[in-house]
Amino acid sequence: MKDLFSRFERLNAVGASLSNERNIDHLLENILLAAKAITHADGGTLYRVSDDQKSLRFAIVRTDSLKIAFGGTTGAPISAKFNDLPLYRENGEANNSLVAAYSAIHAETVNIADAYVAEGFDFSGTKNFDKTTGYRSQSFLTVPMRNHENEVIGVLQLINAIDQDTGAVRVFSDADQRLAESLASQAAVALTNRLLVSQLEELFEAFITLINLAIDEKSPYTGGHCQRVPSLTMMLAEAVDATTEGTLAGFTMSDKDRYELKIAGLLHDCGKVTTPVHVVDKATKLQTIFDRITLLDTRFEVIRRDAELAMLRAVVAGEDRAAAEQAWQKSLLAIDEDRNFLRRVNIGGEAMLPADQARVRLISQKYRWLDTERRDVEFLSEDELENLTIRAGTLTQAERETINYHIVATIKMLESLPWPKHLKHVAEYAGGHHERMDGKGYPKGLTRDEMSLQARIMGIADIFEALTARDRPYKPGMKLSEALGILGKFRDNGHIDPDLFDVFIKEKVYLRYAEQYLEASQIDEPSNIL
Repeated sequence: MKDLFSRFERLNAVGASLSNERNIDHLLENILLAAKAITHADGGTLYRVSDDQKSLRFAIVRTDSLKIAFGGTTGAPISAKFNDLPLYRENGEANNSLVAAYSAIHAETVNIADAYVAEGFDFSGTKNFDKTTGYRSQSFLTVPMRNHENEVIGVLQLINAIDQDTGAVRVFSDADQRLAESLASQAAVALTNRLLVSQLEELFEAFITLINLAIDEKSPYTGGHCQRVPSLTMMLAEAVDATTEGTLAGFTMSDKDRYELKIAGLLHDCGKVTTPVHVVDKATKLQTIFDRITLLDTRFEVIRRDAELAMLRAVVAGEDRAAAEQAWQKSLLAIDEDRNFLRRVNIGGEAMLPADQARVRLISQKYRWLDTERRDVEFLSEDELENLTIRAGTLTQAERETINYHIVATIKMLESLPWPKHLKHVAEYAGGHHERMDGKGYPKGLTRDEMSLQARIMGIADIFEALTARDRPYKPGMKLSEALGILGKFRDNGHIDPDLFDVFIKEKVYLRYAEQYLEASQIDEPSNIL
């Protein structure tokens, strides 16, 4: 009675723990180990019904006396070791000869005292196993796992109940059977619930992938960003979680925390679905739907033609032809130099000198031409002048605001969703990756103390990915040394979290990311920047 009471207590404890397990493999392993423990079984197998309902698949196998362990947390693959058990023969008849198949097909428990004398079932496979191992598979308890809809989703098979006093193999008792059936019922419900949650999570992540695919389809230049930033975010978060010294030693993550951060990473730029493509893909300063530098080329050709006409008119008017042609050639040289200069500055870059900006304005005033309404106007329109004098990059201030609005859109989109409790911080994590430690970021101007550590982690990941990305239309991907040098300056000027930057460097998170995502030519030896 004392042993039975102890087993009842264990059954209750296992039932409670099963509902909290998120990992399917761990859940299946816990089910089998609990069943073996409460029935004192030496061995056991847990089968799952295949998706097509035509076979039983080995999920977990354990035999203590033989030290056999496959599946679950063992790391030993089970699919290559054991073949599926067919539930039906080729003619469609039920495969009642196999005890596990019979239990699944008829939803019945089968309790066999001795497989070597039992009738009605084929134990040839078991006997062959015994010959090769020296084992003797004697008593069997095979229990169907039925969920809340009375559907069999698996089979729990226990082998060789052990007498706790003598150590001899005994028959599985009625108490063993009732306990195993109770556990199988609870386990089936827990497994069904976990599978349902997993399916919902897969569906949810598929919708996230769909959003990122839409961004990718809009712009091939930033689609990879939506995948790489979450990856780098998790790399840095795991490094911080493993830190045992310094100000970040107290940071830890549970599996739920990891999942929440992963989802936030995947959704951190979902607002880009609202950003116009011509702004996202703006590779040159004059690009809209097309690069308007070609319009300037046409105007320069008109200017060249006008210069030639002016030369010919001067000759007709009596000027010296040689002198006129010499002046004309000189003017053509100046025109070509100005055209080549505008083509260069149109490309954009990290910085444009004030002298170059002044020269653009001078060129605009230097030449005149007739617009489509035959008005005599300056060579460059106000919009063209604004774009060609952009100090850094290819975006005007208005276009930068349009780009920056994606984070506002991201926050609005994410805050509008009814997040469950374990994902309630997704909007905050995703919406904070453009904030700065000194409060000069956007959209809320948060300071370091007002931000979660997860948002600060994502901020570093977003910047480093952007610096090293090879698929941006306006720049090549930086080498590690250059990107880390810029990150070091961002640490010094209050842009990124200095403690996270230290972990990023000391734990060589940047190198793990580089080996996975960067070109070999980008991976160089960074200088000491700590």
